[in-house]
Amino acid sequence: MSKSDRNKEIRSYFRAMDRSFYMDTDKNLANWDQALSIGHGQTISQPSLVLKMTLELDVEPASRVLEVGTGSGYQTALLAAFAEQVYTVERILPLQERAQERLKEAGFTNINYRLGDGSKGWPEHAPYDRIMVTAAAKAVPESLVGQLAAPGKMMVPVGGRRGQELLLIEKNSQGELSSSVVEYVAFVPLEQDEET
Repeated sequence: MSKSDRNKEIRSYFRAMDRSFYMDTDKNLANWDQALSIGHGQTISQPSLVLKMTLELDVEPASRVLEVGTGSGYQTALLAAFAEQVYTVERILPLQERAQERLKEAGFTNINYRLGDGSKGWPEHAPYDRIMVTAAAKAVPESLVGQLAAPGKMMVPVGGRRGQELLLIEKNSQGELSSSVVEYVAFVPLEQDEET
């Protein structure tokens, strides 16, 4: 299947998704194209951005995807519908448990869950063909770059609390990196455990 045909499939699947299924409150606002609170200081991203990030990441049927920040499970579901395996990391237990319940109810069997510091990735299952980071890092996390396959692609918002650059980082088959700015965004911070 060509990339354009795959993108059409992704857009069609996305339009059929019920965002309210991934929300416990404010379900009446589910159709609004804006980020909404899901509690614990976290948000469910605006739908147009979820779609754009997924398309930019260029997920393929054989892709093994690392997602940093499970959150509500909304982005996880879109990734899992088009990837072979998704490995998703969330640091807030109630969010992880609720997302896992939803995604199981939705019928997904190709999602692996981990509770912990997403900035460290999930080394045991690396390398990943694609990495999706759904929280803002102050700098590109080197640990995640190290877990990216060659070739591979990573989407990560980088910057401070007032706004970030959404970067598409690409690693070629020789392991060389390049990055481009997709757009300017405002994500919640990527919380990291203090080094001991």
